[in-house]
Amino acid sequence: MARTTGSEGVKTRSAIDAAAKRLIARVGYEAMSMRQLADEVGVQSAAFYHYYPNKQQLLFSLMRAHMVRLIDAWEETSSGVEDPVERFAAFIRFHITYHADRRDDVHIGNMELRSLNADNRAVIVALRGRYENSLREILDDGLDARKFVIDDIALMTRAIIGMTTGINLWFRSDDRLTVTEVAEKYVQMGLRLVGAKKIETATTGGRNVSVRTKVRSF
Repeated sequence: MARTTGSEGVKTRSAIDAAAKRLIARVGYEAMSMRQLADEVGVQSAAFYHYYPNKQQLLFSLMRAHMVRLIDAWEETSSGVEDPVERFAAFIRFHITYHADRRDDVHIGNMELRSLNADNRAVIVALRGRYENSLREILDDGLDARKFVIDDIALMTRAIIGMTTGINLWFRSDDRLTVTEVAEKYVQMGLRLVGAKKIETATTGGRNVSVRTKVRSF
């Protein structure tokens, strides 16, 4: 079947986005030029402007798309998980495994927020706040249910986000632990931080095979 103009346009835009993420992660937003990006994709520089009016809009689009996908994926993953302890564990597992596969997105999100103009930055900050609030709500619920012991929920939220996002700085697929095994160890560290009981999870080959939990004291 012959390609339509629409499908070809989607393909080109996807190629631009992928190349832009690689370049921004490697050389930084300010250092990346439109000519460099066009060469990477294999199109004329003018073609870029059919998809983005300027370089700023490209960065904003990449960062917004990442946050929207992240929020949607978490909402789907957490649907039906009501218990605060299990929901907290699910958040840590999700955050680590999702971000470990998206190193460039994480790097750009952390390093290039400063490169956005004020209006675009406000949108991204609001989306980040929405995602982080999902963790804060879990901590609030756990505190209300007397399953967590936390004296500063705002600080704890930032600590957990920082701790779990930080694995992107050092984790490699050929490390001695799989990403699933790392996530499970971080679940137990997180539970200790919030004063919760320990969850036991059966794993096979680094993969969770059961979400059944058993509570015991440390």
